[in-house]
Amino acid sequence: MAIDQQKLERFLGIAVNDLGAAISALLLHIGDKLGLYKAMADAGPLTPKQLAQKTGTAERYVREWLANQAAGGYVTYDAGQGTFTLSEEQAFCLANEESPAFLPGGFETLTAVFASEPKLTAAFRSGEGVGWHEHDPRLFSGTERFFRPGYNAHLVSSWIPALDGVEDKLRRGAKVADVGCGYGASTRVMASAFPNSKFFGFDYHGPSIEHARRIAAEARLSGITFEPAGAKDFPGGDYDFVTFFDCLHDMGDPVGAARHVRQALKGDGTVMLVEPFAGNCLEDNLTPVGRVYYGFSTSVCTPASLSQEVGLALGAQAGEARLRDLMKEAGFTRFRRATATPFNLVLEVRP
Repeated sequence: MAIDQQKLERFLGIAVNDLGAAISALLLHIGDKLGLYKAMADAGPLTPKQLAQKTGTAERYVREWLANQAAGGYVTYDAGQGTFTLSEEQAFCLANEESPAFLPGGFETLTAVFASEPKLTAAFRSGEGVGWHEHDPRLFSGTERFFRPGYNAHLVSSWIPALDGVEDKLRRGAKVADVGCGYGASTRVMASAFPNSKFFGFDYHGPSIEHARRIAAEARLSGITFEPAGAKDFPGGDYDFVTFFDCLHDMGDPVGAARHVRQALKGDGTVMLVEPFAGNCLEDNLTPVGRVYYGFSTSVCTPASLSQEVGLALGAQAGEARLRDLMKEAGFTRFRRATATPFNLVLEVRP
């Protein structure tokens, strides 16, 4: 067997880079939990001892953590001074939870997925699913922290305005269902922006609904209600606007969920379907973003769907054409891409 040495070295470089990224993902999560990035933001150059003192942590651990972060380009090291600095750009992504580029939530979800490895390995063998509720709770909090910055940045400013007539309805006063709302970040963003409308957040996961209620109460948001309910049986009708944020592909029976929405929606109502950005073919998605989404699809989204009735297992990279076919099968006749970001498709669906 002939080995091409150059090809071997290139592949080993890829693998070593991934190994470093994987262990660094754990350390990023630890740094986030301990407040190390927030302590470094706007603090200028710091020694390991100074950072440890600012955060109430042990200097020896902090010194090794900083070395890892410098090697990965997540902090900047000054060899002459022996100090470490978090640049404005790095802080924008690692320390500012209101930033549209805030990343630690995504790394938090990784810790939950790694904790689920035994269940996922068994599922590969059996073909059975792993329910959303069966994962480590950091999946729920991390998912909210990962998606919330994007909702804050785009939902009211560009996604809703891209829909035909929806913004005007919401300003006047509309009835809205946010299906699969999780911790309710998307629901809260809309309720804050459109106080004349009534918002109902639904999710089958009881602990997420309890969390959503608590946060809404702390924020003193009126016109917002959270109830535990599935996508195929959430209560009420005559909704002007129904939203799915990054969740339809997780459902066992997305066609059934869409049919229920069709029945609950007013004749002139609108559905906003927000899904992970994807092309229609596998080769279109062999990108860094596609790699991330296929990874979470394998470990979270597909197992969640397989754990439910029907178990369609749409996957997080279904693509626009497949989603269009699904909504037409559910009885909708109008479907268009309203807008998009590098991470999301925003689709407008109407009866």
